[in-house]
Amino acid sequence: MTFRDLLRDTIATLWAHKRRTLLTMFGIAWGIISITVMVAAGEGLGRGIQKQQENFGKDVIIVFAGRTSMQAGGTRSGRVVHWMEDDYKEVAREAPACKYVMPELGNNVKVHSAFNSGDIDTVGSLPPFTVIRSITVAQGRFYNDEDNEEGRHVAFLGSDTKKQLFAEREALGQTIELNGIPYTVIGVMKTKDQNSSYDGVDIRKIFIPFNSMKRDFPNKPPAVEHTVDRLLVAPWSLATHPDCVRQVRHTLARLHSFDPRDEEAASIWDTVKNAQANRMIFVGMEVFMGAVGVATIFLGGLGVMNVMLVSVRERTREIGVRKALGATRESILHQFFLETIFVVVISGGAGLVISYGFCALVNLLPKIPYFDGLDASWKLAALTVSLLGLIAVLSALYPANQAASVDPIEALRFEAGG
Repeated sequence: MTFRDLLRDTIATLWAHKRRTLLTMFGIAWGIISITVMVAAGEGLGRGIQKQQENFGKDVIIVFAGRTSMQAGGTRSGRVVHWMEDDYKEVAREAPACKYVMPELGNNVKVHSAFNSGDIDTVGSLPPFTVIRSITVAQGRFYNDEDNEEGRHVAFLGSDTKKQLFAEREALGQTIELNGIPYTVIGVMKTKDQNSSYDGVDIRKIFIPFNSMKRDFPNKPPAVEHTVDRLLVAPWSLATHPDCVRQVRHTLARLHSFDPRDEEAASIWDTVKNAQANRMIFVGMEVFMGAVGVATIFLGGLGVMNVMLVSVRERTREIGVRKALGATRESILHQFFLETIFVVVISGGAGLVISYGFCALVNLLPKIPYFDGLDASWKLAALTVSLLGLIAVLSALYPANQAASVDPIEALRFEAGG
């Protein structure tokens, strides 16, 4: 029997039992759709939340001063700790594992433009603030090292702040007054989604050089003078992250006489650890949803195997006649193997087309917060196709072997007796 004859016979046999065949194929297709869409959804959700986190800041460590909970150096516990304006310089010198160490000072300031006014949070830091806090320039520029060294009266506006002060008018080059002090607008921030913060979202702030901030808008009594609100730190890489944290803690502990193990004296908001923890959660979700899909597709494979075993039983006389007329064990094996492969491949291929088409359609819709679409990657396709091939082979082996093992004499007697 040629391959063309074998294929024609396979199609005719399946068509003769089309309802059963279609239901079986649906099980395989549904398994493929399930595993593809569920894993793609998990990946899209994880990637969406990661992007939201990076909008707040990428690999940033925020160090807050607190209150000591341990005795150290003869000092009592419960002592309030403050970061001073120049602490960041000493920490930067003693923390080579950290790429950036910078202060951040923020206060609410009365702001006036020629068109509007309001009380707006104003923040001062160093130029690399844009890097570790994921601030993108839409117009103009952010302040640079020269602006900071000279304490220039320059301001960079958050996107919402620009709308509040200037509406749709041009803001670059305009003068605004911060507590009566004139500042020139040198840039406007690109809008961004932000799912977390410690002092308000960036799009509603004004950013000025640190030296300008500590001169014009320092912390005043009852707050301690010459202090900053927090330190922003970024490691060189994930590999240097643990050393960076350790070096920062030890330097601050030395400067302010507390135990470096005292986490309440120097509390840390660590986006690196948060990102790693979230990633583990989403990996677990992907594994769970993938396992559900794999279980579904294996159940579909069992359905195919069951159908083929029923087919072997129903066609026992046919198999006996073919073997009596000279059909070899290999030809019978090939016929039933091909029938199973045909069912699994066609249904699996249809499932792949449907699932990837569905993912593509969903990705055309507007993105919602924390979800970056259905990420049906080539890796997922390779995994699905590999599973499909495994299911096809496993589903075909036993029924095909059973068919090839039929004794022709017993087969004819079985049918005659039936």
